[in-house]
Amino acid sequence: MSMGRIWAGWRREYVEDVANNEPKSECVFCDLSGQEDSFQVIADGENSFAAINIHPYTSGHLLVIPRRHVGTLDSLNTNEANSIMAMTQAATTAVNSAYAPDGINIGINQGRAAGAGLPNHLHVHVLPRWIADTNFMTSVAEVRVLPEALDETRDRLRAAWPKK
Repeated sequence: MSMGRIWAGWRREYVEDVANNEPKSECVFCDLSGQEDSFQVIADGENSFAAINIHPYTSGHLLVIPRRHVGTLDSLNTNEANSIMAMTQAATTAVNSAYAPDGINIGINQGRAAGAGLPNHLHVHVLPRWIADTNFMTSVAEVRVLPEALDETRDRLRAAWPKK
């Protein structure tokens, strides 16, 4: 059985960008911190920031990330925890405004055994969901088909982000 292909020419820019830019540190989230002009960053706060997930489960998938490099929720100080919750609240407002989903998953995968892809830097997933949003590609081929490019997702969420 051969593997099928889905043409995604719009990803070329991302692939070339990754290939041409060496990470500044061991942590991609630490590299993003303070980079308000980054392609990914949607909103910036004192102790946390929100960014689009460049490996999204669906369009509108956001990450809320503490600035400080910590791996567990109990490692956050009170100001950081409050900042993350406020940023997560704003993220849900933006997702609802931009996508009008039927629901939103909000979660933290703390530790590799819990499913964290980057277990050493805590982050909150904000994931819009729609009734029957698992299509045949996800069920049969373990492939996700996203209806919009990442730059469109970024633009929609930036426009929908609550104004201070």
